[in-house]
Amino acid sequence: MPSDLSKQVQDHILGQKEEIVKFLMDLTKIESPSLSPETQLPVQEFLREPLESLGFQVKLRGGEKTGGHLYAMQETTSGSNAPRQLLLGHTDTVWPIGTVKHMPVIWDKAQNIVRGPGVFDMKGGITQMIFALKALDALGCTSELTTTILLNSDEEIGSAESQPYIEKYAQRSGRVFVMEPALGTNGLIKTTRRGVGQFEIKVVGKAAHSGLAPEEGASAIQEMSHVIQQLQCLNRPEEGLGINVGTVAGGTRANVVAATCSAVVDVRVSNQAQSAWIDGQIRNLKTTVAGTHLEISGGVDRAPMESNARNTNLWNAVRDCGTSLGVHLVGGQSGGASDGNITSLYTATLDGLGSIGDGAHALHEYICVNGLLERTALLTLAILLPNNLIHQGD
Repeated sequence: MPSDLSKQVQDHILGQKEEIVKFLMDLTKIESPSLSPETQLPVQEFLREPLESLGFQVKLRGGEKTGGHLYAMQETTSGSNAPRQLLLGHTDTVWPIGTVKHMPVIWDKAQNIVRGPGVFDMKGGITQMIFALKALDALGCTSELTTTILLNSDEEIGSAESQPYIEKYAQRSGRVFVMEPALGTNGLIKTTRRGVGQFEIKVVGKAAHSGLAPEEGASAIQEMSHVIQQLQCLNRPEEGLGINVGTVAGGTRANVVAATCSAVVDVRVSNQAQSAWIDGQIRNLKTTVAGTHLEISGGVDRAPMESNARNTNLWNAVRDCGTSLGVHLVGGQSGGASDGNITSLYTATLDGLGSIGDGAHALHEYICVNGLLERTALLTLAILLPNNLIHQGD
């Protein structure tokens, strides 16, 4: 990346500081919880105008149970088969309507941070998208790839409704930049993500009076205690494999031998081999208490975003963009999943390109303004990366 272009981008973004922060604050004030689908349209309409002014064709697709999604494609004369790149994000937040009353959107100029519900996860990343594209337009720069944007409204609740669209647009794209927040306050890029799954394990036993005839019963709770110990022994933290028994419920009364007991188990895996292994281990659990049996459902439903040749090539290229800006970028693994886990199955994907800050889903949620500007400049250069990257590796 030419150093003079990097400086032009940096200078331009720095000159837009006030406008960028104002846009972010206005966007964050439009509350958009996942579970209130009607709140998504105001955000989508807010974003439509700047995108259309930049020459994007914007389509708003309503959802059946969600607020739907916004899809935008840069107008081009290259035809529908031209190579594409996808900027991926979400407009939904975990915060219910009314949160801004006790958690107001504030620019703390003393600390140079912006606070507010959803500012870090991930309206900062959306703001970066808009202003990276504005910078390219202002500087007269054109990417070799047609830029497309997908902003769904159900990422925080699993992307069940939007996943088919994510898959479709990923398969049409040579690379995907996921605008989720950076990892940690040091701003690590998310080069890998663990896959996520959930199992429900039910123990079925036999009820009996605990005082009069306990021997006639088979305690599901007692058996579950053994199952939990078996599950805990499957943890491999040094290998990025994690298992957590999150909830347990069973029994009816203290004087009744429990006939049933259920547990919900969270599973995190770093690769597909671990996913297959843990699935087998859980489904082959054996009971130790006579008269009980297990019913097991669920599984790993979000594949890990693994390190592979195409993702590594993209990461190396973006890291070089950082170097040209005087920024040393470091990669890391996120324990959580995002829509990047989906796109990585189909095309080169880099995640965590969003804002630097802290407090996702927490009351102290904030982003650093300097990081917001830095990552906007980084995305601007990343969008300009040459097309030949997409042909390297599987």
